[in-house]
Amino acid sequence: MIVEYIRYRIAESERRVDFEKAYAAAAERLDLAPQCLGYELSHGIEEPDRYILRIEWTSVEDHEQGFRGGPYFPPFLAAIRPYIGDIEEMKHYTRTSVVSAAGGAA
Repeated sequence: MIVEYIRYRIAESERRVDFEKAYAAAAERLDLAPQCLGYELSHGIEEPDRYILRIEWTSVEDHEQGFRGGPYFPPFLAAIRPYIGDIEEMKHYTRTSVVSAAGGAA
């Protein structure tokens, strides 16, 4: 399993409501994709213009070739396309052995 983090900066407060609605719609496609193990969209408290999307994928290859090459990616992308320019970081990470005693459950 790998984890993808996507950091967004949505400066205009009125766009934030639409952003969250767009991701709620896009998440339906993540739920259908066998390559996606889970996801979470978090909203900044100290910096309300910041969002972090965390997606767990079976592998980088499954994400980049499987999901992006499959039937769920086009509608996913269509839902979030207006926010692509707001991305500050989009990277894959692997977990280390440093996790909580509860197993690092998100």
